[in-house]
Amino acid sequence: MSGAPDFADWLTLSNLKAAYCRLLDAKDWDGFAGLMTPDFALDVSASDGPVIAGRDAAVASIRGSIEAAKTVHQVHAPEIAIDGDAATGVWAMQDRLVWPNGRSLTGWGHYHERYVRTGEGWRIAESKLTRLHMDMVMPE
Repeated sequence: MSGAPDFADWLTLSNLKAAYCRLLDAKDWDGFAGLMTPDFALDVSASDGPVIAGRDAAVASIRGSIEAAKTVHQVHAPEIAIDGDAATGVWAMQDRLVWPNGRSLTGWGHYHERYVRTGEGWRIAESKLTRLHMDMVMPE
């Protein structure tokens, strides 16, 4: 594959992850789900969460966890490897979540992802969140 297609795909994958953060924080669940393959797999076991199979189940779990919270998700420093219609990426991340009851979380870590090119474009097929550090504040 020549350099130009790789860069175009790299930019598309970067935009895909940017949309992931924006749609998640905007609570646009239909748009958020549209970024994933139907068989999407979510693994948050590194922070004592579940491993979830299927886009609908993953979105429902995420929605149930954070819908009431104000959230900010930021990613940067992507390491993206593209091989034809498949790609992998590691993104440094920081998130901030504040629930109405005063509980809050600030976390730092990485998203480890696998992407596939579909008829509709690139989609996220797998995502694993690993945490380096979490600051949790519980209401008094």
